[in-house]
Amino acid sequence: MSDHNTSRRSDKRIYQTGLVLALVLSAIPFTAVAMGLLPASGLIWTIAVCAVVQIVVHFRCFMHIDLSSNHRHDLQLILFSVGIVVLMVGGTLWVVANQRAMMM
Repeated sequence: MSDHNTSRRSDKRIYQTGLVLALVLSAIPFTAVAMGLLPASGLIWTIAVCAVVQIVVHFRCFMHIDLSSNHRHDLQLILFSVGIVVLMVGGTLWVVANQRAMMM
């Protein structure tokens, strides 16, 4: 019974850590944009970096996906799905850009 309680406390701590990190990683870009702290290119990089770090936080803290061998198949499935989406979006943008160039 104590192992179960220890596991629940550990899970609760991971969720709380993930929540705090997600809130901070959301507040950083909002604050930077609202206060005009950076030029436009700096804002884009700040938003992009915070977004990527937040994806990692969500995978690790909420979805419990890490680099261990137990979760490697889940990670490979997610990476494959992301690859397919990137190919589809990239291909669509390429075709649309070519169509636009031909119309000019």
